[in-house]
Amino acid sequence: MIIRVMGEGQFNVADVDEEQLQTYDNEVEKAVADKDLAHVQDALTRLREFVLEHATPVDEDYLGPSDIVIPYADANLEDIDELLTGEGFIPDLS
Repeated sequence: MIIRVMGEGQFNVADVDEEQLQTYDNEVEKAVADKDLAHVQDALTRLREFVLEHATPVDEDYLGPSDIVIPYADANLEDIDELLTGEGFIPDLS
C-alpha cells in the first residue's frame, strides 16, 4: 500500500507493523469523531512520524497513485474528516 504524507512524499508501508500503524490511525479517527482538535493534531503528528520513520520512501520517478493520503498535522477538522473513510485513513489490514 502506498501512503502519501502531504508535504513529505509517498511511502510504501508493506513492511510496516500493521497493528501499530492501525493503532495510530484509530487514534486520529477517534479524536476527529470527538472533535478534539488538539488531540487530532497530536495523533496525526504521531501517525505521520511513524510512517516517515518506518515506511520505505517510494522512488521519486514513481507515477502511480497513492492509496491513502495523510494530511498535514495542522489541517482543520473538516479537511481531515473529508479524507477519512469509514475505517480511518487506513483500512483495517488484518
